[in-house]
Amino acid sequence: MRAALFAGRACSRFTSQTVRPQVLRHIQYSLHSGRSARGFSNWQQVRHVFRKPPSAVKGGTALAAALSPTAFVSISQDDEDEDGKTGEERMLEASREEIDNFVPDSLRGSKGFRVSIWRFFDHWIIEPIATGFRFLHLVFIFVPVIVTIPIIYFGGRIPTRDNERAGTIWWYGFLVSSMERAGAAFIKLGQWAASRTDIFPTEMCAIMSSLHSNAPAHSLKVTKQTIEKAFKRKFDEIFEEFQETPLGVGAIAQVYKAKLKPDMHMVDESDVLEPQTLRQRAMKTVDPLLKSTPQRVPSNYVAIKVLHPNIERVVRRDLKIMAFFASIINAIPTMEWLSFPDEVQQFGEMMRLQLDMRIESANLTIFRKNFRSRSTAWFPYPYSQYTTRQVMVEEFATGIPLEDFLQNGGGVFQKEIADEGLDAFLHMLLIDNFIHADLHPGNIMVRFYKPVDVRKHLPSIRRRAEPLPEESKDVTEEVLQRLRPHRGAKDAWTSTLAQIEHEGYRPQLIFIDAGLVTELNHQNRDNFLDLFKAIAEFDGYKAGHLMVQRCRQPDAVIDGEVFALRMQHLVLGVKSQTFALGNIKIGDILNEVLDMVRGHHVRLEGDFVNVVLSILLLEGIGRSLDPELDLFSGALPILRQLGTKGSTAEMLRSGDLSMLKVWVGLETRKFLQASVESVELCVKADQLSPNI
Repeated sequence: MRAALFAGRACSRFTSQTVRPQVLRHIQYSLHSGRSARGFSNWQQVRHVFRKPPSAVKGGTALAAALSPTAFVSISQDDEDEDGKTGEERMLEASREEIDNFVPDSLRGSKGFRVSIWRFFDHWIIEPIATGFRFLHLVFIFVPVIVTIPIIYFGGRIPTRDNERAGTIWWYGFLVSSMERAGAAFIKLGQWAASRTDIFPTEMCAIMSSLHSNAPAHSLKVTKQTIEKAFKRKFDEIFEEFQETPLGVGAIAQVYKAKLKPDMHMVDESDVLEPQTLRQRAMKTVDPLLKSTPQRVPSNYVAIKVLHPNIERVVRRDLKIMAFFASIINAIPTMEWLSFPDEVQQFGEMMRLQLDMRIESANLTIFRKNFRSRSTAWFPYPYSQYTTRQVMVEEFATGIPLEDFLQNGGGVFQKEIADEGLDAFLHMLLIDNFIHADLHPGNIMVRFYKPVDVRKHLPSIRRRAEPLPEESKDVTEEVLQRLRPHRGAKDAWTSTLAQIEHEGYRPQLIFIDAGLVTELNHQNRDNFLDLFKAIAEFDGYKAGHLMVQRCRQPDAVIDGEVFALRMQHLVLGVKSQTFALGNIKIGDILNEVLDMVRGHHVRLEGDFVNVVLSILLLEGIGRSLDPELDLFSGALPILRQLGTKGSTAEMLRSGDLSMLKVWVGLETRKFLQASVESVELCVKADQLSPNI
């Protein structure tokens, strides 16, 4: 008991920095302002624990009702110039402030003295003991992993596995299985580590990417109680149908499918949709070549994500233990360049974002707003009025998993699907600065629809225009029934897709699981644009020096001059193939950059690495569907759109012509790539001089 208490208190000292509260001014709610916990003495911590409890209106559990997903959207869209934080960081601050002010229902309205006693016991006795026992449990799991480290020096090297030794491959697998047994936080830690190829070996990241949750599902009774609390109704009054078996059980939550009763199916998209003229509505429905779809009414079939009970406290304790060990590792000579305490803090923020369902609901609202006039992607409608910290309700996305198209081929739709995914991502990156940070094939689906022929709705001389239909027919389930029997039979799958295309069906991508997004703050975005400009001017030497100067620890970089020269060599290699960029695999180039970053100890910002890895993953998916996918050609329409928003005039006034050079260069390449083969195709199709 004493050992557990000692370990718990030691871990508590190394917990990641408490998020600094800020004053958030909105019409419908208010938050207490506060100050950072950094530099707090023990006496200040005691005073913080015994602080006067918030009133029932402004804080505690009552605050949960005030901070709706709509409020989180408003918080995320505050002016960044005030504090330099991204919208995600501000939403996380508001969420953590609510937890800091939490008061149990049994003590709500009690005198301050009783609440202070509860806080003292919770903070100084219960939490240290629980953290200590959790520490001993993790020691039991990971001591065998530490003891077997020497095995990485045994066995022959395997060329197909990044030239790693057989013993190293076995140890990576043993580490992964141990992390699965350790629980939610360590499963997420392994999945996060799999994305950090700038820190960890490539083969280790590949094995880590196979981590999956073996967490048991919590009981249906707990699910019903949590849902009733969110809807403020009896369970039988909410749903017409409810599938009691979860669709999936993850590390921190499980998902159910249900059908809302008609009186619960209330849709309000006034904050997303804008009034449209007849021309705008027509452009969204008429031409399948323009790949536009009309507005559609969200289905009353919903997906309900419910957090596991007490998962927040378990994750909080695990993060304290991780911070403790990260500080120990950071004290080892030559290991400080990894900056593990900072990485644990960043990972902790990622975990906390996923522990508040209202943030994911707000992300969906923002994505829907960003893509309201685009046709390349669709996001499920979030039922914000029913979403709480523990429960998220969103429209059930009916679609065909992208994994099926990767395995069986995209047929006649493969280029269209690949181009749409690329276009959606480049819009997120270059225009919105709001990027889905978990774009693996499991989170991308394909729906089908039949475009409405709007020609009969356009005004003519002889008659008035008829009103446009509210939605085109969503035929995804119908198409799915036709395709499902042919999974695994590539020829039959391809011929069925050809028949579907001949009948006029069009595909559209669906992005789900928007709990994690990447936003670059002003500093990181400036760094990204400066680096982009240097590469656009084919100045790899300057790009290398910028990466060294603006990394987290410039003093820890090994041979910065050599790193800059290697970057110059890499960029010049790309320059020599300016008009064959479609044949260049951007993923290979970025992988080489990450290898150089790891070898020279250049510590990049996590958000920047997330953007790079998203490009890597997206290009891999796109080229699996369309081997001719050209990332540079895909960027051309986005650059044209930027040019029409006044950005060109601003660049000319500032004398910065780098983006203009990229635009002109790509336009020139596009023009020069009109080959004889393209002309022959036009002749074969009788498009140059059609017969009459």
